[in-house]
Amino acid sequence: MKAIVLAEKPSVARDLARVLRCSKQQKGFIEGQQYIVTWALGHLVTLAEPEEYDKKYKEWNLEDLPMLPEKMRLSVLRETRHQFHVVCDLMKRRDVNQFIIATDAGREGELVARWILKLGGWHGPFQRLWISSQTDQAIEQGFRNLKPGHQYDNLFHAAVCRSEADWLIGLNVTRALTCKFNTQLSAGRVQTPTLAMIIRREQEIKEFKPQDYWTIAVDFGDYWGYWRDHGGNSRIYDIQKAKEIEAKIQHQEGMIQEIRRDQKIEPSPLPFDLTELQREANHRYGFSAQKTLSLAQQLYEQHKVLTYPRTDSRYLSADLVPTFPDRLKAIAVGPYQKWAQALLGQRLNPGRRFINDEKVSDHHALIPTEQPVSLEQLDNDERKLYDLVVRRFLCILSPGYRYEQLTIVTEVAGERLYAKGKVIQDLGWREIAMGTIARENLEDEMPDQTLQEQSKGSVKKVKAVRLDQAKTKPPARYTEASLLSAMESPQQFIEDEELRETIKESGLGTPATRAEIIEKLIHNFYIDRQGKTLLPTSKGTQLIELVPSELKSPELTAQWEQRLNRIAKGKESPEKFMQDIRRSAQELVQRVREDTSTFKIELSKQKCPLCGKFMQVFNSKQGKMYVCSDRTCGFQQSGKEERFGGKKSRQEHLMNQRLIQQYSDHKPAVTNVGDLLKAALGQQEPKEE
Repeated sequence: MKAIVLAEKPSVARDLARVLRCSKQQKGFIEGQQYIVTWALGHLVTLAEPEEYDKKYKEWNLEDLPMLPEKMRLSVLRETRHQFHVVCDLMKRRDVNQFIIATDAGREGELVARWILKLGGWHGPFQRLWISSQTDQAIEQGFRNLKPGHQYDNLFHAAVCRSEADWLIGLNVTRALTCKFNTQLSAGRVQTPTLAMIIRREQEIKEFKPQDYWTIAVDFGDYWGYWRDHGGNSRIYDIQKAKEIEAKIQHQEGMIQEIRRDQKIEPSPLPFDLTELQREANHRYGFSAQKTLSLAQQLYEQHKVLTYPRTDSRYLSADLVPTFPDRLKAIAVGPYQKWAQALLGQRLNPGRRFINDEKVSDHHALIPTEQPVSLEQLDNDERKLYDLVVRRFLCILSPGYRYEQLTIVTEVAGERLYAKGKVIQDLGWREIAMGTIARENLEDEMPDQTLQEQSKGSVKKVKAVRLDQAKTKPPARYTEASLLSAMESPQQFIEDEELRETIKESGLGTPATRAEIIEKLIHNFYIDRQGKTLLPTSKGTQLIELVPSELKSPELTAQWEQRLNRIAKGKESPEKFMQDIRRSAQELVQRVREDTSTFKIELSKQKCPLCGKFMQVFNSKQGKMYVCSDRTCGFQQSGKEERFGGKKSRQEHLMNQRLIQQYSDHKPAVTNVGDLLKAALGQQEPKEE
């Protein structure tokens, strides 16, 4: 008898098949003596669309809301239905008696597999492969230690609750807003508070009133001293006070009152989780969060040189320590060779700062695998990202950065002036990480200078006094790096102390979905990416004014995550959670229905070639994007295309419109016209990968 092994993607399935000695390639699976390895192409099964419950939901009408099906149904995704049928046929084979779930080890991966089992009608035993890297060694070890499938039932229940709750809240509020204000609007528990953060920051910038302030620096000949008050503040907001201090110390003599020598050891930063890697790559290379995720996924799946990238932990488990020598041998090439070889000759003991089983949940931090790397096989961007991860791994195994911090305090006419210098004793990990650690430049940070040997009590003559004027600056606009930080730690926007603690652990979205949320906000024209900066659009600003207040705050996600974590641990009933979600969906729709606000659509001079109404214009990655102002039309067109309302263009669009309707039986308002057209024009089976 044989066991079916279900991977999430064909590339992963091929690796599993090779390790499990499955070599007989078939359409949709690879077979061997003991195992049949197949794949899911991501999700094969999803929650049913509203119209599958009732045909009236094909039309978007405010009167039909809220949509609250008694029991949520599952549906096979049309574009991957061929692969679903392959898996179902395998389940029915007489020589199959076991099922092994080998999808990504996490809440979403569990959902992918379990829904396939449920809709496919599998009632036999099943086991779980739970691994964090795709190396042959990790796969072999994972199959030697398969877990009972039902051990993850509560994780599955939490995943179902999350998915159904997002359907009930997201679809109902999105339809309510769209119908109420007759323009395509969307809302959700993650994207809406993320958008609200960007708009709140923009409002702070607009309302910001700069203030003049002054700082004082004094030249003592062999070093500069910087004025600080008794609280350590360097800024003086009163010009008269600043001039008084300047006059008071001008041409005077001072005395060195204090010389402090502090031995400092700066430990290496923690290893990367996905969000920290996305931040660093955006700061250093300008990579979008989505690009970083894609590159990390390639390095994990295709090249097998990095561990599972979609991790939210920055710690490593104790069982990884014995594997460190093999990982060092694997990366001991090119620029990393000398550091890796040096570490291999030492006892590797990173300590509890990095090794902490209690802080590793589903997956440990992102580190290199034991798979030897071939740097020439990586493209330029893959190489950059790999470099960040490898250097960070080498850093955590290296000694701390040691230096002596020298501080000289000179007093002149009762005013204290500070000088700071650094004597490096051991570069430690900083020799490896030079220039790779993203750091904020603090305006008030005292500059380091080379300080000569000085003696306490020495008299110092004031050579010159410099009075510098500056202005306070508004908070910086979000970049993807800073927005990811805000999404990861949004507790500053939450008042409830217990919820603040919960959101610290979960953040807004997951490391794997934050990039997708940012891209979705851009795609829907709620924000605009200008270089590294993210700016809200008029559409996004108006949307936040219309959305119910609960959806603007990270509190909703904090409340959900708190309860979903309890469900995953078997401490809360999924049924009770879903009852509360249904009640909430009803209340939110009613709030939108009763809203008396208006939505102002900014129109261009271009007319829609389908319905003749004026088009809205938005900035997009491809340039200007024109969108029909009538949401029941749904037409979109890039500004690069010529002959906007030309006869040929209009005929083509009308023909495409008929083709779409014949193919999908959907209204264009329900589904993106471009996506439907692609499907209509290419009705062949989609590729497996």
